[in-house]
Amino acid sequence: MHGVVMVFFFLIPSIPAVLGNFLVPIMIGAKDLAFPRINLLSWYIYVLGGVFTLFAALSGGVDTGWTFYTPYSTAASNSHVMSAALGVFITGFSSILTGLNFIVTIHRMRAPGMTWFRLPLFIWAHYATSLIMILGTPVIAITVLMVAAERALHLGIFDPALGGDPVLFQHLFWFYSHPAVYIMILPAMGVISEIVQAFSRKNIFGYSFIAFSSLAIAVIGFFVWGHHLFVAGQSVYAGLIFSFISFLVAIPSAIKVFNWTATIYKGSVSLDSPMLYAFGFIGLFTIGGLTGLVLATMGIDIHVHDTYFVVAHFHYIMVGGAIMGYLGGLHYWWPKMTGKLYSEAWSKFSALIVFVGFNLTFFPQFIAGYIGMPRRYHAYPPEFQVLNVLSSAGASILAVGYIIPLIYFMYSLVAGEKAANDPWGSRGLEWEIPSPPPTENFTVTPVVTEGTHQYVHPSQEVGVA
Repeated sequence: MHGVVMVFFFLIPSIPAVLGNFLVPIMIGAKDLAFPRINLLSWYIYVLGGVFTLFAALSGGVDTGWTFYTPYSTAASNSHVMSAALGVFITGFSSILTGLNFIVTIHRMRAPGMTWFRLPLFIWAHYATSLIMILGTPVIAITVLMVAAERALHLGIFDPALGGDPVLFQHLFWFYSHPAVYIMILPAMGVISEIVQAFSRKNIFGYSFIAFSSLAIAVIGFFVWGHHLFVAGQSVYAGLIFSFISFLVAIPSAIKVFNWTATIYKGSVSLDSPMLYAFGFIGLFTIGGLTGLVLATMGIDIHVHDTYFVVAHFHYIMVGGAIMGYLGGLHYWWPKMTGKLYSEAWSKFSALIVFVGFNLTFFPQFIAGYIGMPRRYHAYPPEFQVLNVLSSAGASILAVGYIIPLIYFMYSLVAGEKAANDPWGSRGLEWEIPSPPPTENFTVTPVVTEGTHQYVHPSQEVGVA
């Protein structure tokens, strides 16, 4: 249930639904998304899907894992697979509608002068994410629908006892679920691109490379699903091809990391809390990405398959990457969204606690997995005890790091100082309107004459002043 809830109901919609809905129209100079009513409908659909999945959780959960692997999910499981799968199926339509809305908005509602290469990189990231949403989500929706149909009607789709093929499910599931990793991480990359520019006081290094790398990740991400099936019986030749493409998809991610680093280099860096989360993102995502290359290597993957090494890698990307990006974006745009300032001292402290707690939680799992500890077992040999105790201690610290922002964000709503329109000295259309924005964002449609992040080079600031 942790996997089902976190993947389908938090990580996938977190940045697009929270930050994307708020910022996409403002950043391109629009008064709203193209289809406000469809946007509201996507929220109702999300809630409806969540109700079915929460019913499954409260009624005893799902014992198939968040992946619903067949034939166990279609034949043997006595848990609430039907309601959980139905919840995921329904929620998929929310993602599709959101992606459609973003694409139409970005294509048709940009302010005069907002050309494609003046778009903020946050917008490029959401555009690429939206492509994955509308192309990939129907696949997982149909797949879980087939699981429910086979379970209810005993059709022979996946169950070998009925003439089905369980590996077919893995192909269909991962055809969506690996691109879904990029649904989770691409918006966070867009957030980091905005933060790095704002707190380095520099234009992004290699704008077009970062913009096109988002599209490259979206496209190539659809061709790597087979690296999840190295031990599932596919041919060695197919495995080699998927291994090669998995290395290929790492290149656009590496481009982003190198370009962020080049932007920070010799910049006028200010270590405000959003920038601390950006630094945390870059470090943790880099570890996650490099260990992804380890898992894309067939020989090593066979050794560490289904061990805690995979758990650690996944969480370095999803928690160390996606959630650090989410928290960084929340801290960066909170004054704009609410018109209130939060405690900078507490926010810096929470960023440090999250970073330390995360590494203490998941880095020991790399070691445990490499020396042979399988995942999904409730008991383990004594030699793994120290590493598990470290992980448990880290999880407690990480929990504190997540609770602290909840407290000071809520406090800021009640007693926080009033935020200026542009408290960070940033560039972009969102910082030119009041905080919080009026209902329709802009009273007069802006005319864009330059890129959104035209920062003066630090060496020139004195002369300009």
